[in-house]
Amino acid sequence: MGFKGTEKVKTKGKRLFFRVVFSRSMLTILLLLVQIAILISIYLRMNHYLEYFMTAFTLMSVVLIIYIINCDNRPEFKLAWMLPVCMLPIFGVLFYIMVKINPGAYGLKKNIARRRQEAESFLRQDQELVKEIGKESEQLAGLSYYFEHTAHAPIFSNTDVAYYPNGQPYYEAVKQELRKAQEYIFIEYFIIEEGIMWNTILGILKEKVKAGVEVRVLYDGTCSVAALPYGYYKKLEKHGIQCKEYAPIKPMLSTYQNFRDHRKLLIIDGKTGFTGGINLADEYINKRELYGYWKDTGVKLYGDGVRSMTVYFLQMWYAETNRDGEYANYLRTKRFREPLPTDGYVVPYTDDPVNAEDVAEDVYRNILNCARRYVYIMTPYLILDHEMLSAICFASKRGIDVRIILPHIPDKKIPFYIAKTYYQTLTQAGVKIYEYLPGFVHAKVFLSDDKEAIVGSINLDYRSLYHHFETAVFIYKNPVLENIKQDFMDTIDKSLMINNDELKRIPIPQRILGRLFRIFSALL
Repeated sequence: MGFKGTEKVKTKGKRLFFRVVFSRSMLTILLLLVQIAILISIYLRMNHYLEYFMTAFTLMSVVLIIYIINCDNRPEFKLAWMLPVCMLPIFGVLFYIMVKINPGAYGLKKNIARRRQEAESFLRQDQELVKEIGKESEQLAGLSYYFEHTAHAPIFSNTDVAYYPNGQPYYEAVKQELRKAQEYIFIEYFIIEEGIMWNTILGILKEKVKAGVEVRVLYDGTCSVAALPYGYYKKLEKHGIQCKEYAPIKPMLSTYQNFRDHRKLLIIDGKTGFTGGINLADEYINKRELYGYWKDTGVKLYGDGVRSMTVYFLQMWYAETNRDGEYANYLRTKRFREPLPTDGYVVPYTDDPVNAEDVAEDVYRNILNCARRYVYIMTPYLILDHEMLSAICFASKRGIDVRIILPHIPDKKIPFYIAKTYYQTLTQAGVKIYEYLPGFVHAKVFLSDDKEAIVGSINLDYRSLYHHFETAVFIYKNPVLENIKQDFMDTIDKSLMINNDELKRIPIPQRILGRLFRIFSALL
């Protein structure tokens, strides 16, 4: 038995080895390395002219640095670019130019602007509701004005909200609602991976297609690297499911591939919508253990607010096509026929890497700046620019109880080390930092003063705030806030509070690596 067991392990190991070596992911990596090798060989062949090249590129680097200093960008981005331009003029200058003139990103920006214009009539704010909000709160009226005119995200009442403190109840609710679908199901997730969770959902989708329900699935191209087989969308199409892979990973140097679809959206009949941090893979429901217990959150909306979520999905569905988007068939009514027994307001909203506004960060900072008693935060990553760091510290220094829960067991070492470089500054300002002892926190939650919260896909790092497509829901004076607060308190009870003794225990190699990578964190 022991010999047979050993042979099985060896056989599985060989299969895994060959699957990795001959996979599309490995081919992509090899082709990228070939491109880099070609660039290096060209550089070496030009060795005789190196002196002239260095002089020319040194002059270009000086001009470029003057340009970077004067451009409208954040100090962290400027510093992250200036260092390679100064230290490695040839590489730094060429890389900066490649990023700035990337035609793929330009085309995406143009197409996203087109989708925003197409959907403008479907995202108009109810002006009667604006008057109602003005009587409710000047602060909320100001924020709703920002949402409407800058983020193209109307505010809604008449929307019921359910909160899920981990993946399992979220998964059960998703299955239950999918089985109720009558007209259409829209699914958009950063990660979809074959396993118990996705295979069960896929089974329901197949049944719904047979019953005449339209099903669309959109997943990010990074899934093809490890989570799904190459060309997986073709498999779904055979079952009558419309499927797209956003920005497939290609073996070519392009910053366009840095813009990932990190959103999590599931919409049913334009009435029910899910979002949050939970992807469709087994670790999110703790059927597979990767980094201890996986702590995540999600919300379900039922009511008028789902209209925006439907529009956002359709905008992303058409993001890489030249055809006109079809919206009207899925947005026939603006409001539910009957009012729902719920209070408060919701604003589903999005952010993307190609617009000129930092919507995600602006809304987070607004909560910090307007808080009167407390701000509670859960985030898997903590990589902050100066403005966000200052906003968190200033809130604490003016007497606000600011608490941040982070993972104790990280999924990525370097971001974890970078996060620890902020601990001392934050704790000295009075911010309370906790690490979740059972495992990994993947939740993205802001809660303040028992009156407002945000639940979505937006991490507190540069990737989410500047480089990804993201979505979230702002919730105001809805009864669900009590459940969010209770979950936060329950999570703190399982967490370690970081004090001076804990700070001293951070290993020196982690401190050094964290400080080094923090310099370039804006570009990671």
